[in-house]
Amino acid sequence: MAKVAENSGNPDQRVSTEEKLKALEVARLQIEKQFGAGSLMKLGTHVNAAGIEIIPSGSILLDEALGIGGYPRGRIIEIYGPESSGKTTLALHAIAEAQKRGGIAAFIDAEHALDPVYAKNLGVNIDELWVSQPDTGEQALEIAESLVRSGAVDVIVVDSVAALTPQAEIEGEMGDAHVGLQARLMSQALRKLTATIGKSRTILIFINQIRMKIGVMFGNPETTTGGNALKFYASVRLEVRKMETIEKGEADAVGNKVRVKVVKNKVAPPFRKAELDIMFGKGVSAVSSILDAAVKYEIIDKKGAWYAYGEEKIGQGRDNARDFLENNPALTAEIEKKLRAIMFPGMREPEIISQPAATSGPSTQMPEGLAQGTKAAGIAAKQQNPQAAAAASSPAGTSTVGSRPGTVSAAGPRSGTTSAAVPKPATTKSAEDDELF
Repeated sequence: MAKVAENSGNPDQRVSTEEKLKALEVARLQIEKQFGAGSLMKLGTHVNAAGIEIIPSGSILLDEALGIGGYPRGRIIEIYGPESSGKTTLALHAIAEAQKRGGIAAFIDAEHALDPVYAKNLGVNIDELWVSQPDTGEQALEIAESLVRSGAVDVIVVDSVAALTPQAEIEGEMGDAHVGLQARLMSQALRKLTATIGKSRTILIFINQIRMKIGVMFGNPETTTGGNALKFYASVRLEVRKMETIEKGEADAVGNKVRVKVVKNKVAPPFRKAELDIMFGKGVSAVSSILDAAVKYEIIDKKGAWYAYGEEKIGQGRDNARDFLENNPALTAEIEKKLRAIMFPGMREPEIISQPAATSGPSTQMPEGLAQGTKAAGIAAKQQNPQAAAAASSPAGTSTVGSRPGTVSAAGPRSGTTSAAVPKPATTKSAEDDELF
């Protein structure tokens, strides 16, 4: 006998549960016919309900602070902090981890300050990294939207929000007031990007700077640029702060110790912290993170100044123990495997992303989906500028000096006359928006 739904109204108007389900099914079919399959579904039947896909951060301690073992796919990430605190370094490590798993990454260099040598030292495959150096904030965000819509890119980094200068500000005079332009630009772009990012499983990382709010007597006077929209749309916000300088000997500085605080997290508990060693010219020391985590979880015993793994002593002092692990990668991998089993129980290893077809040299051909997205935004500009189109299609090692600035290009080593895309000299500075949107 069908159950009858409770209704305080007329008894004749009571509807059985079976009739409700039939009506709901008719509505679901109409919705899917109008908006496509999967527009309405039960949460329990969703393919990703059992777990969130991730890409590791490059440091096991930061993976632990994030709570799920890495950056969540299909989400917006914001990394902010003072100057030279390691923001771009963390973003480049995310790119390197995605590339190790066969993924495609893009770097939108609004600051025109990407160092390919440093990126290569961090493990980034610069021959396969797509780079854009846009002239305006609108152009940068249009490029980001096209790359996300293509569904072909796994990680996109925008460096930085502060450098996304609106077109009106560039065309105006020095000293002109442009109230809230950047905040409105970010708010509009994020409204358009959010749903597409979730469907494409792309990780969109925004690097941001901090500013001081004028006239604040109590509380934290610091704020980030670009208004309030990014604070709301970001699933994860990381605050990076330099703690101290790492010195070797009496006067030689070899790196910085930084603290990364997860100030917002929609996929795990927030406010966790991770202390990382960022070595000059090398990036985040993954081995140092493994050593510290192994001591924390008692996989490595620390008695006095000595570190021991099982019955084997691996070094006196943290630096010597770290050097021992760096020289024994098999042992380091064994310790890391044990750590991940303890720190992330039941979590499977991040799956390999589909690898693009191998080529004899550095790839200069866009994936089909990526090419469609960039064409939609007018990035290729083949019809308007045949010279740029010819340069963009030239093989690796051929000069592309005539290419239009702001185009997406594969970043390769800079040598001789070879150039991925020669941008205009940076003529704009970041706009400081105090307006709240």
